[in-house]
Amino acid sequence: MKANRFPKGWSEERVRNLIAHYESQNDAEAIAEDEAALEDRSQAVMLVPRGLVPAVRKLLARHETSTPKRRMSGTRGSQTKRRAA
Repeated sequence: MKANRFPKGWSEERVRNLIAHYESQNDAEAIAEDEAALEDRSQAVMLVPRGLVPAVRKLLARHETSTPKRRMSGTRGSQTKRRAA
C-alpha cells in the first residue's frame, strides 16, 4: 500500500482537522465563511476558461515560490470576530 503524501506544511492531522471543521459547520456558518472570504480585498475571485487553468496554476505556483507566504490564520481570525459580532 502506498503511503499518503502531503504538500509541504501539511500532515494527516492537519487534513483531519480541516475535514472536521467543514463537516461540523452548519449551512449558515459555511455561507458566512464564504461571504467573508469574498470581502477580503487582498484576494480576487474570477472565472477562468478551462483551457487556461493549467497555465494559471503554473503562474500561481511560480508566484508562490517567489513571494513570502502569508498566513491564512490572520484572515480566519477576522472572520471569526465578524461572525461573532
